[in-house]
Amino acid sequence: MKKRKLVKALLPLMMIAIVVLLAGCSGQAMVLDPKGPIAETQKDLMYISTVMCLVILVPVLALTAWIVWRYRDREGSKASYKPNWAHNTTLEAVWWSIPIIMIAALAVITVKYTYALEPSKPIKSEKAPITIQVTSLDWKWLFTYPELGIGTLNYVQIPADTPIKFELTSDAPMNSFWVPQLGGQIYTMSGMAMTLYLQADEIGHYFGTGANFSGSHFADMTFDVNATSQADFDAFVAKTKQSPTKLTMESYEQLAKPGQLKEVQYFSTIPDGLFQKVVTKYTNGQSAHSGHGASSETNHDAMKTSSASEKSEAKDSKQMDHSQMNMSK
Repeated sequence: MKKRKLVKALLPLMMIAIVVLLAGCSGQAMVLDPKGPIAETQKDLMYISTVMCLVILVPVLALTAWIVWRYRDREGSKASYKPNWAHNTTLEAVWWSIPIIMIAALAVITVKYTYALEPSKPIKSEKAPITIQVTSLDWKWLFTYPELGIGTLNYVQIPADTPIKFELTSDAPMNSFWVPQLGGQIYTMSGMAMTLYLQADEIGHYFGTGANFSGSHFADMTFDVNATSQADFDAFVAKTKQSPTKLTMESYEQLAKPGQLKEVQYFSTIPDGLFQKVVTKYTNGQSAHSGHGASSETNHDAMKTSSASEKSEAKDSKQMDHSQMNMSK
């Protein structure tokens, strides 16, 4: 009997110890260590939501535990016995009004933060944003800098304290682009051009990953985000432009084939309009769908590419019809 009571007494302590040990296995909680304005705002929303939920959850759990202990069946119990008790207006008002008020407040806060965290909403800054186009492949990440004419694989370098405008699509199954310390994730989908603004406030290396199951090597779809000073970023651009490796449409087609490739590559040149061609690759002549405020230039270029493809197909069709008519004669 004494052993059973001892086990019951130690059970809560054992559960706490297990939670602490398991928490140590996961390392640093990156989402709670933000290094940019977007991630910082998201952390604030998580904290506020958690505290507001605990305001309701903790009293409810404490009251539940007290009721179970106070009214348990035992010899010599002095708990009052009221078999006909059914209603108490004061208690009903308390335990309904408080959750309603908290839920209403949480709804207002969530709407406010959701609007503020719209992925395509530009980050206010005195510095002009840098555009980086992201293409998720099987099982690798391709980054192209259209304004600079360079590209990288599984690695992206950005200047700190500068807004980065990511334009995202997929030339493979749907994936999710995520840099936990800079902001939330956003999906990459074929035939769609998504927009995500992020910024790193501090110089450092940040972990990036694909956060959506996309096949056998999806766990290897990680990339390094290197936030540097503007001078180091300019040096990176100059060095990449001297790289002997050039990205052509032929080499891109080889790169897009399913395969595991963890190594970092640098491309001194990239094909013109590569991102737009990838976006319209699976649209079958239809205009590409833009999500989360994809830039009008991207959409316009994509529509031009799609329109040119339609005209080419129509021309080939007319030539074929004309050739068939000649053959029938």
